[in-house]
Amino acid sequence: METRAPFAVIGGFVLAAIVAIFGFVYWLNNTGGLGPRTTYHVQFEGSVPGLLVGAAVLFNGIRVGEVTDLGLAPDNPRQVNATISVASTTPVRADTKVGLEFQGLTGVPVIALEGGSSTAASGPVSTLIAEQGAGQSMTQAARDALRRVDAVLAENAGPLKDTIANLKTFSDGLARNAGKLDGIVSGLEKMTGGGAPAQKVTYDLTAPRDLGPSNKTIQGQLAIPEPTAVAMLQTQRILFSPAKDYPGFGDILWADSIPKLVQARLIDTFENYDVAHAPLRASDLGQPDAQLLIDVRRFRINTDPSTVVEIGLSARLVDKSGKVVASRLFDENQPLGRLDPADAVAAFDQAFGRVAKSILTWTVQAL
Repeated sequence: METRAPFAVIGGFVLAAIVAIFGFVYWLNNTGGLGPRTTYHVQFEGSVPGLLVGAAVLFNGIRVGEVTDLGLAPDNPRQVNATISVASTTPVRADTKVGLEFQGLTGVPVIALEGGSSTAASGPVSTLIAEQGAGQSMTQAARDALRRVDAVLAENAGPLKDTIANLKTFSDGLARNAGKLDGIVSGLEKMTGGGAPAQKVTYDLTAPRDLGPSNKTIQGQLAIPEPTAVAMLQTQRILFSPAKDYPGFGDILWADSIPKLVQARLIDTFENYDVAHAPLRASDLGQPDAQLLIDVRRFRINTDPSTVVEIGLSARLVDKSGKVVASRLFDENQPLGRLDPADAVAAFDQAFGRVAKSILTWTVQAL
């Protein structure tokens, strides 16, 4: 007996130590652990899915205690009572909000305490009332929302069916009258100035051909750069003085801007006279022997006091060194009996033909 007694004592001591350790761990996790603790009762209206004894209690996101007891209210089947143990230093007030949060991927529920007025009484609080629906998870909230939507649809099934039928009738009516609707829309576009823009008609000048025999050839290489002009003349529209909109002229254009058109037709005029020595554009040459510099001064229809086409050009002949060899103003007018686009273009052709011939003769003689 004496040899067995120490083993029995040792075994009993080990069992007692194990029980003490388990008891300490249970007390630490379920009754608040170390430090002074305060116990509060919490009432939930509705279910608290997954909440267990030992679940964490958070205050503003910080763990301050644990759930120590859970139970159903015997006098109210919808109510759940919980007991929590939190650190005594936790500023729990009578108006502290109580809710249930689900944390992590598995959605572990914890009791969440939040806020409270700093002016509220800080004495013992007997019971904390959780907010309505505090224990409702996101899944349950989605189910409840779908249930309410389903109830609304069920209550309004008749009106919804009638609305869909009316929409079908309306769409069928639109399909039957598609042609009429296109006509109405087209009429509205015309009334409001919309729709596709009107097609523009372009007109060109004609270089004179009846220039007589070329008794004198053009000496050296001549270049005609693009004429200069004020900004108003840098356009393809037919200009009027005084400026005004005239019927029929809004949809017609010159084939190019006025300076470029004058340059092109002057070069054509020189080619019709002596194609072998005709001038080129300045960009086509390295260093020409002479340049004919043109400035467009007028290229318009003057309606005051009588209707007449006016073309005014100034010309300067410059040698290779940049010295002005000769200069002259060229002005031509052509009366216009009827203010019509075709007649106006014909009058411009006649006036430009005389100007082009004069410039050709003057240039050949000056060279």
